[in-house]
Amino acid sequence: MPALEPASTHPADPVALHDHAMDDLRFIRETMERSAAFTAVPGRGMVAIGVSAFVAAAAAASAAHVRLWLAIWLAEALLATVIGLFTLSRKARRARVPVLTGPGRKFALSLVPPLAAGALLTVALLRAGWVQLVPGTWLLLYGTGVVTGGAFSVRAVPVMGLCFMALGAAALFAAPRFDAPLLAAGFGGLHVVFGILIARNHGG
Repeated sequence: MPALEPASTHPADPVALHDHAMDDLRFIRETMERSAAFTAVPGRGMVAIGVSAFVAAAAAASAAHVRLWLAIWLAEALLATVIGLFTLSRKARRARVPVLTGPGRKFALSLVPPLAAGALLTVALLRAGWVQLVPGTWLLLYGTGVVTGGAFSVRAVPVMGLCFMALGAAALFAAPRFDAPLLAAGFGGLHVVFGILIARNHGG
């Protein structure tokens, strides 16, 4: 009966060990990046929102009555919400990024309160007859929400929020004839510009 060969005691191939270690490091790095920032902000969705806002701004500028003007912008807000949620969920699924936990939850909890405050202030301002303050309030508080939510997202998001806040401050103190251009520049222009940047640099 032939003698049994002892089990091999040679270490594993160092090249294979190196590749395995690099894979582990890559996985750890990607996991840390996903946990540190909410990367599912949809750049393409923001572009679509911006385009729809340009259409709304053009329609609202020719509105004969403040109620029609308000209805147009409220319809735009609803449409933008649908576009944003749909494209965000698609990007999150594609990138395997959780929306309701971790940075996604922090992003939402930081974004929603300023938007809710803006909605309440809109009602109060309209009841008081201070319609001229509504565009600046919208831009300022939307920008505030984007800045606070953007603290848990990629850098372009809070920068966009600061730009919205600057336009909002300008709208609060500018003559009423500048309201329409500032709304178009904010909800239209900023969404398109930063949407393109995010789509190019952060996966769509």
